[in-house]
Amino acid sequence: MKTVLVLNGPNLNLLGTREPAVYGSETLADVERICQEAAQRLGLEAQCRQTNHEGQLIDWIHEAGRLCAQGEMIGVVLNAGALTHTSIALHDAIKGASVPLIEYHISNVHAREAFRHTSWISPVARAVMAGLGVKGYGLAITALVQVTGAASA
Repeated sequence: MKTVLVLNGPNLNLLGTREPAVYGSETLADVERICQEAAQRLGLEAQCRQTNHEGQLIDWIHEAGRLCAQGEMIGVVLNAGALTHTSIALHDAIKGASVPLIEYHISNVHAREAFRHTSWISPVARAVMAGLGVKGYGLAITALVQVTGAASA
């Protein structure tokens, strides 16, 4: 069974307690459940990972690129958190690994602080989704299937 990798970056381990007016009351465990259910409906397996470390995200993106090239993975849904707006290294990793990727944000970053309006991820992402809350992760997995042409099992 092919997999989809769902990566969550810095501070997303705090979901449920961090700024619930912005991010909602759902937890990272809820996100992972939503992803597992969406992947299963599409005949995929979801692997969900979270880290507060940029280098770990880069290593996982490199791994995903290899697995996509081998036909074992369809791509990545990435919520890089604040690294979206600061990390050229993530941009380079996605581009260098040639990994199909959906950039996802729980909140509408374009309705927030001006520094959140710039993304280093968007230019190398297949699509960008924002503002749909945690339930949008399932939609992002569906979108990844659509943009990659991955057939469900």
